[in-house]
Amino acid sequence: MNKSIAVTALAVVLLASACAKPPAPPEGAEGTSGRSEQVQTQAGSDAEAEANKASKVESTVEPEAKDGEAAKSETGKAEEKQAAAEQSQKKADEAEVASAKKGEAAQVDTKTEKEGTMSAQYRSLIPFDSNAPAITKFTLVRFETTAGNIDIEIYPEAAPNAAERFVELVKIGFYDDTPIFRVVTRPRPFVAQFGINWREGKKDWGKKCFDDDPSLFHLGEGTLAFAKAGPNTNSTQVFINYGDNDFLRTQNFSTFGKVVSGMEVAKAFRSVGDPDMGLDQGMLGSKGDAYLRSLPADQQPTMIKRAYVVK
Repeated sequence: MNKSIAVTALAVVLLASACAKPPAPPEGAEGTSGRSEQVQTQAGSDAEAEANKASKVESTVEPEAKDGEAAKSETGKAEEKQAAAEQSQKKADEAEVASAKKGEAAQVDTKTEKEGTMSAQYRSLIPFDSNAPAITKFTLVRFETTAGNIDIEIYPEAAPNAAERFVELVKIGFYDDTPIFRVVTRPRPFVAQFGINWREGKKDWGKKCFDDDPSLFHLGEGTLAFAKAGPNTNSTQVFINYGDNDFLRTQNFSTFGKVVSGMEVAKAFRSVGDPDMGLDQGMLGSKGDAYLRSLPADQQPTMIKRAYVVK
C-alpha cells in the first residue's frame, strides 16, 4: 500500500468514527477512491441530517416560545381582570361605607332635630309622656348665695300652683338671708333643701299650704319641687334635685322649675347637720339666728343672701 492510499484509508476511518460507522477494510486505489466519495456523500447527508435536526429543534423551540408568550399574555390578562375586579369591589365597598355614614348622619340630624324640637317645646324639662303641656313661658329667678349665683327658670305651665307660690315668695323676699339647711350627697347625690324663714311677717307662710299639681315632668338633676309632709301640704320648702329622683313621682312631687345656670354652685352647697336630715328644722324655725350662731364653723350652712326675679 503506497503512502497516498494509506492516508486516504486513515481519513475514512476517522470520518467513520466521527459518524459512528464501522470502518471499511482498505481496498485498492480505485476502491479506496469510491469509498472516499461514499464517505463524503455520507458525511454530507449526515451534515444535512444534523442541519434538518437543528431546524426541527428550532421549529420546536419557536412554537414553545410562542406558547410561553401566549401563556404569559393570558396570565397578564387574568391579572388585569382580577385587579379590575378588586378595584370595582373597593369602589363598591367605599360607596357602601359612604352610604352608611350618610344614613348615620341623617339619623343623628333627625335625633338632633327631634331633641331640638322637644327642647323648644318643653325648654329644659323632660315630660313623662305626651300629655305634658308645652312650655311657652317662664320666669327667671336668681339666687345669690355664699357659694355663688344660680339662675332658675320657673315654668307655670309645668306646675301652676307651685310656680305661682314660688315666684310670690321670691318677690316678698321670703328666701333672703335663709340657709340651705339640708344637703344630702351620700350614698349618692340626692337633694339640696331650703325654705325656712323664722322672721316675723315671713314665718306664717309655712302654714299656708297649697294643693298638689300633677307630676308631669321628670325630676332630674337641677329640677325643683316643693317639699311636703303628705298630699296637699306644700308651703315654702323647696328642694333642688342632685340626680335622677323620678321615684318621687309616686308621692306626687311635681317639677316646677330648673337650674339653668350655676348647677356647679348648687352642687357645692355645704352638707351640714345630720347626713340625711340636715340642720334641726324645729330649732331653725323657732330660734333662727341664735341657732345658726351656735353652730361651729364647720357646720355653718350655705346661705341665700338674696333671691329676686330677673325677668
